[in-house]
Amino acid sequence: MKLLILIMTSHPEFGERTPGSVVARVFEDSIRGRTILITGVSPKSIGAATALNLASQHPALLILASRTRHRVQEIADKIQQDHPGTRVEIVQLNLSSQKSVRQAAADVAALTDKLDILINNAGLFVTSRQATAEGIEMQFGTNHIGPFLFTNLLLPLLRKAAYNTSPGATRIVTLSSAGHRLSPIRFSDYNFTGKPVPPEEEHVKPLQGAFGRCTSDGYNGIVAYAQSKTANILFTRYLQQHLPKYGIAAYALHPGTIQTDLSRDQDPELETAFYKVAPYWKTPDEGSSTTLVAALDPALNEIKGLYLYDCQFREPFSHASDPVAAERLWKLSEELVGETFALDF
Repeated sequence: MKLLILIMTSHPEFGERTPGSVVARVFEDSIRGRTILITGVSPKSIGAATALNLASQHPALLILASRTRHRVQEIADKIQQDHPGTRVEIVQLNLSSQKSVRQAAADVAALTDKLDILINNAGLFVTSRQATAEGIEMQFGTNHIGPFLFTNLLLPLLRKAAYNTSPGATRIVTLSSAGHRLSPIRFSDYNFTGKPVPPEEEHVKPLQGAFGRCTSDGYNGIVAYAQSKTANILFTRYLQQHLPKYGIAAYALHPGTIQTDLSRDQDPELETAFYKVAPYWKTPDEGSSTTLVAALDPALNEIKGLYLYDCQFREPFSHASDPVAAERLWKLSEELVGETFALDF
């Protein structure tokens, strides 16, 4: 199934090689005076480029959330050096621990009573079987369950921001990946324990070469990553069904292929395989552009789109936009965090 472009955003000339710095300048009015939170900010990352580009256009408050304080502090220091008038705050956030997520949400609420834009940028990719503090498969737990919980805990701040601004200007932006096409949600075995799954939950086969390689215990990191990225889009699909009446918009996106610390767990064979399927690797600045379009472009308020790719809307694979699967995932996610979140408040 081919990904098709549905409709252009306000700048059809934006694409694969558009720098995020350009996008930030074009949409400066959507940044100035606003409170924005970005997760996964560390040196040489998409999150860092996103933060630096946003800081250039005078937000009221920029909150940088990351697992390692000294790494995110490096970006905060650079922002204050380059843009001394920008208020920057740091929140420690480990998405692999629900306890950490809950503490981080409380820390954010202590810094501000409203949140205009939440950018769920953080994510990881691993090739060996690992688990979160709660025993959930690491990629599903970190890339989806962590942001699911964090977003829901911050919804009161987003609702307050939305109450005082135009509909759709308050946004939740979640980074997914084109890799979502490789796997739907394995509801029968989301932890990859080896249980049989029905055909509709199986990943795309065959996966060639390094992409199809499993560890000795049967774990395939590529498939687990793909499941988590499908979850990001289904999560956004559910938010889109329930939040517009409160003036809150939600979008998912593929930032492109970028050489960042996300790939640090790759061995040379897997890295070579990625270079073969992705001939153009973006700079972090270029990698931030689609995030910034999703977060800032006012025209998106008039466009019905779910998933952006190279700064324009595209259609995700059907297993990532199915409303039935989105609701099923929401309920599973609530079970895994031990809390119910009713969006029809």
